[in-house]
Amino acid sequence: MYDELTRSDLQKMQEEIDYRTRQLRPKLIEDVQTARAFGDLSENFEYKCAKQEKNRNDSRIRYLQRMIKTAKVIEDKSDESTAGLYDTVEILMESTGKTRRITLVTTLRQDALKGLISKESPVGRAVLGRKAGDRVQVQMENGSTYWLQIQSVEKGTDDGSIPIGSF
Repeated sequence: MYDELTRSDLQKMQEEIDYRTRQLRPKLIEDVQTARAFGDLSENFEYKCAKQEKNRNDSRIRYLQRMIKTAKVIEDKSDESTAGLYDTVEILMESTGKTRRITLVTTLRQDALKGLISKESPVGRAVLGRKAGDRVQVQMENGSTYWLQIQSVEKGTDDGSIPIGSF
């Protein structure tokens, strides 16, 4: 399986890889060497922590490299009236009567707590390509469904302000 990412996503990931390999990795290696000099490694908490940080950084680099290698590059092809990538959509949940503003993003940038909803999520799939005024059914993975109405669509662009996620 591949992830659908934009050229901007790939560029941001490459920038993070460059930072992690050129700036962060040498510092972490130095931290490991410094902590190692403190003595007995079996009881050296600083050494274990420094080693964990170095391994975490190396793992993140491998993850990003694998994502870049396996990514399918996509572009937003929505017209002015339909919801597409980086557009902000105001939705009305029919069951609760509450409205919410969401921004459709690639999976790499999703953060539901900030209203950044993946285009591959149930809500993202339901809203993508739809217009203001449309009533759409959201199909959940467990088989349940619910309805929402699209109140408005504000066109957006990938201006680089939405960060890629990390772990």
